Amino acid sequence: MKFDEHPTVLRYREAGSPKLRVDKQILAASWLRQLALEAGADDAGCVSLSRTELDGQRTDILQAFPQAKSLLSFVCRMNRENIRSPARSVANLEFHHSGDEVNDIARRIVKTLEQQGIHAINPAMGFPMETERWPNKMWLVSHKPVAEAAGLGRIGLHRNVIHPVFGNFILLGTIILNAEIDVESRPIDYNPCLECKLCVAACPVGAIAADGYFDFSACYTHNYREFMGGFTDWVETVAASGNAKRYRQKVADAESVSMWQSLSFGANYKAAYCLAVCPAGEDVIGPFLNDKKGFIKRVVRPLQDKQETIYVVPKSDAEEHVVRRFPHKHVKPVNNSLRPTSIQAFLNGLPHVFQKGKSAGLNASYHFTFTGAEAIEATVIIRDQQLEVLPGHCGWPDFQLHADGKTWLAFLAKEKHLAWALIQRKIRFKGNPRMLLAFGRCFLA
Repeated sequence: MKFDEHPTVLRYREAGSPKLRVDKQILAASWLRQLALEAGADDAGCVSLSRTELDGQRTDILQAFPQAKSLLSFVCRMNRENIRSPARSVANLEFHHSGDEVNDIARRIVKTLEQQGIHAINPAMGFPMETERWPNKMWLVSHKPVAEAAGLGRIGLHRNVIHPVFGNFILLGTIILNAEIDVESRPIDYNPCLECKLCVAACPVGAIAADGYFDFSACYTHNYREFMGGFTDWVETVAASGNAKRYRQKVADAESVSMWQSLSFGANYKAAYCLAVCPAGEDVIGPFLNDKKGFIKRVVRPLQDKQETIYVVPKSDAEEHVVRRFPHKHVKPVNNSLRPTSIQAFLNGLPHVFQKGKSAGLNASYHFTFTGAEAIEATVIIRDQQLEVLPGHCGWPDFQLHADGKTWLAFLAKEKHLAWALIQRKIRFKGNPRMLLAFGRCFLA
């Protein structure tokens, strides 16, 4: 049978090509929003891929779906009391089932769109991700800025999206479409965040500061202990133990069981207390407004008073915070799992591992020159407990470091000793050696 005579080809041509019609089609945003609500979403909005808010994501989105033209963002509410429970099993069950619901809703929307001849994809709410990119960005789309652009809320002090009605008790989903939309959603004109600082008070590792600073590494190390890098650290602990007795000396039985549970049922968050205590949102604010002291006693105190293990990198700002603020919680030192695999990743990652508290008193400019496969020059300025990373050599340095890129990465991974690298002249510096030590204290080792 000739190809042009095949029944499928004949029927398709008789019906006409949906793809050709869709290419010229402009979808009604109101129809897309209704489609999302009927599929189970609690709110939705649409934005064009050309929006400036998506400038940092456009390349990644087009790589995953080259015909992308617009995005449908939606939210699903979570059950608040489950998230507020000090019992992590209750909170994590809500996270996991709500996440499954987001993915199911997204799939139903895409299925309906496909039946209408509209091409679309639904990236995962959270996982799976493109893990070969680790430790760089693994996700296809950043749901938070899309949701903000689509008018579904604003990011609060705790770095979570707060919906004006539902508060931060939501999970986000995104659909990427190959069709344009007639009317775009716009960001809401105020931030629902009340700046009450309850998230600051509840965070066990001090990741959220009252002045708006966010310690990414502190949050990541503890809350995501059984995800990604934390799992890698656990595997290396197993490999380095040698026998069961030495392993049990490093890892308590309860920690091993917790890791098993994460592997079996889905990785579990250790905290997320910032979400639990947030009173923002029209549906949420009532109990807080009516009785602030009672709200704090019922919602905040149980999380603060909970006796639990807090995972921190030794000598970090987080360790100091836990010891000072929550002496009844058990501090467990763990390795920093944010190991860069390239010089560019090292430079990009510096803001994520910067220790603001440890940088107090240091005001210096560092020039880095890396050679080898990645020939990169950069300037790192630490001043007034603020960090700035600039491309190229800027200004007059207080300290200069020249390093073979491969050797520098091995040194950061603790696979090469600095003394060896200096003797081999793989790493050279100009300036007071104490300046290098001071630099190291500002970042997680």
